[in-house]
Amino acid sequence: MTLSLIDSSLISRRLVAFTHDLVALALCWYGAYWLRFNLDLPEPFLTGANRALIIVLCIYAPVYWLSGLYRGIWRYASLMDLRRIILAVALSALIVTVATFMLALPLVPRSVLVLHPILLIMAMGGSRFVYRGWRDQMLYGRMVVEGEPVLVLGSGDAAERLLREMAHSPDWSVVGLLSGEPARIGHELRGVKILGLIDELPKWSEQLSVSKAIVAMPEASSVQRRHAMEVAVQAGLSVLTVPSLEDMLAGKVEISQIRQVQLEDLLGREPVQLDDRGLLAWLGDKVVLVTGAGGSIGSELVRQIAQFKPRLLVLIDLSEFALYQIEQEFLMHSPMVPMACVVGDVKDAGFLDRVFAGYLPLVVFHAAAYKHVPLMEGENAWQAVRNNVLGSKCLAEVSQRYGVEKVVLISTDKAVNPTNVMGATKRLAERVLCGLQQQEGTRFITVRFGNVLGSNGSVIPKFREQIARGGPVTVTHPDIIRYFMLIPEAAQLVMQAGLMGQGGEIFVLEMGEPIRIADLARDMIRLSGFPEDEIRIEFTGLRPGEKLFEELLTDSEHTLPTPHPKLRVAQAETAPETEWQLSLAIWLNEPIPATTNEVKLQLKKYVPEYSPQLQ
Repeated sequence: MTLSLIDSSLISRRLVAFTHDLVALALCWYGAYWLRFNLDLPEPFLTGANRALIIVLCIYAPVYWLSGLYRGIWRYASLMDLRRIILAVALSALIVTVATFMLALPLVPRSVLVLHPILLIMAMGGSRFVYRGWRDQMLYGRMVVEGEPVLVLGSGDAAERLLREMAHSPDWSVVGLLSGEPARIGHELRGVKILGLIDELPKWSEQLSVSKAIVAMPEASSVQRRHAMEVAVQAGLSVLTVPSLEDMLAGKVEISQIRQVQLEDLLGREPVQLDDRGLLAWLGDKVVLVTGAGGSIGSELVRQIAQFKPRLLVLIDLSEFALYQIEQEFLMHSPMVPMACVVGDVKDAGFLDRVFAGYLPLVVFHAAAYKHVPLMEGENAWQAVRNNVLGSKCLAEVSQRYGVEKVVLISTDKAVNPTNVMGATKRLAERVLCGLQQQEGTRFITVRFGNVLGSNGSVIPKFREQIARGGPVTVTHPDIIRYFMLIPEAAQLVMQAGLMGQGGEIFVLEMGEPIRIADLARDMIRLSGFPEDEIRIEFTGLRPGEKLFEELLTDSEHTLPTPHPKLRVAQAETAPETEWQLSLAIWLNEPIPATTNEVKLQLKKYVPEYSPQLQ
């Protein structure tokens, strides 16, 4: 019953539209004659117009109906509807012209054959768009006026689409646009004026009493987007943004899905271009093992690797809870990914032997490490050595015994001229793998990068907690700077480096410009909606082992470019001799040293560039 009512209503609407177009056809036919004779139509030509109109109606009516003019809804009239109108009228006009000459119809001026289709397109298209405009005004006009005033940063296609969709929202009222292009100032976009440049945002926000800005520049470079966001943040506005161009093109989101600007947006990193075909050939249908798979980098590696259809993913982590979390995530979102979760310690050679014998992995990503600098600097120094060095050594040796193709070690910029135990242990792990590299067999590749935003134990979660408590936000030093990248970006580049590596290389990721931690804290305070003077920043002094800045290469190294713009390869010193390896193995298996200073002095022996801070 309901379906029949819907069908009859639809047919009725189509018949009304069809009747409208036929009436417009007749009126435009007479209008063309009227214009042809300067508003004074002689009687003989009026009679000719009446006779010819019958033929015109018989030609136009079936073309209208068969050309799909009545599939669209006037309420949502678009350029596609106008295109259908133009094609239908053009085809009908051509047939009428041919019929006029073939039938030798009298008193049909040639100018009428030209004027009529022009008038008809204007009447049919104009009526549809006038109706849509009237409906929009009736439904949304009042609500838009009552919406919250907002400035839009951007004047391109994304801004135009955003304005179109926001016209239907009761929440927003766009009072102006700001552009990065001076030539566009003074023009309008969908009736909204482009007031000035993005750098003038503080002036316009104060003048128009605006507290929110929307950055609609997904097509711009990351540097331009970051600049626009920083201008808005520094102006004290609440900043929102539209989704990235990549997400919109992939069909994941619509431009109307406005969201709050996150710290990741201010980082302004360009998306990573991966060799998808090469990665699929390398990882597809293989058993891939990831250590530290429950950590921030390890878990993201697992997510990225899963996209390349491995035969089996073997996840190792010492933390039962971390492993449980990543397992549950995959069971919920990607249940078809084959996975084995194994709780265990990479320092346990027997445990690794059983895992490798059972699963026979061909690719290994080693992300398990202790990485918290102050925590590893004191009484935990020996545990850092055991986990970061002995764990890497055990994993590398087991990989060689079981014929693993590649082992990718995740290292850190703190391994460069280290001043702390954590950095020294990672540097030592790099040297261990370098010493194990042979001309044939397992290939060892090291990937070195800086901090990742939001990783476990990093400064970002700590700042968020401090802001949520109302401050103060603690920063160790006003001049301390760090390199930052996004967790997905780091994981993708680790895979790309693993694909490119032939054994023995240390890959260095392009980290961009270093960021001052104090500025990072201020940006987070503003993004959280607080004025800068409401939450205090407190400087606490450098912690043990902490440097003002991090380096990406040791003094004896230099880098060479690779085919990938975000990866460089470092040429390190020659591999350590066999005696060095044997001496290190004896030390790593000794009982716990008597003091932390003994650990640091022994580390200095194996990592000459290490500058220990003795207690």
